[in-house]
Amino acid sequence: MTDLLHQPGFLGTSANWAADMTLLLSGLVALLLTIGAVLAHRGQYGPHRWVQTTAVLLNAILVLWMMILPFRDFVAPPDNPANLPGNALLVTRVHALFGTVTLLFGLFVMLRGNGLVPSFLRFNNYKAFMRVAYSLYMITTLIGVFVYITWFVGNPNPPSY
Repeated sequence: MTDLLHQPGFLGTSANWAADMTLLLSGLVALLLTIGAVLAHRGQYGPHRWVQTTAVLLNAILVLWMMILPFRDFVAPPDNPANLPGNALLVTRVHALFGTVTLLFGLFVMLRGNGLVPSFLRFNNYKAFMRVAYSLYMITTLIGVFVYITWFVGNPNPPSY
């Protein structure tokens, strides 16, 4: 599996297979969240719950599996071991900040939507919480696209994990 992740990517940039797959799966999460929002707007709350839960869990797996270690190894150290340009470091740190807030908030809203939080953590204005979570996911996804661009488009020697 490790060999597959480190093969050259398939999107025509200098990214490896793992980075390209992460970008595509992030787009899939955004698409699923949008489909879920449309289902809720149409009053189809059962399918909405399934789609949103799937999207949030897929996103959590993606973050935990494909994003934390590269951040730890290439962005977090103060000495910039990957020699990333300043704009790549900045956009990645902004993405990590938004992503952390979005992941935690999204997981909370998803757990609430599935009745898996204690009563004192339940809220009544569910629509407002869902709209905030959806907006955060879309903003974070767009910032993630900029991360991909700054790391892998026009960078012949990007960091590879």
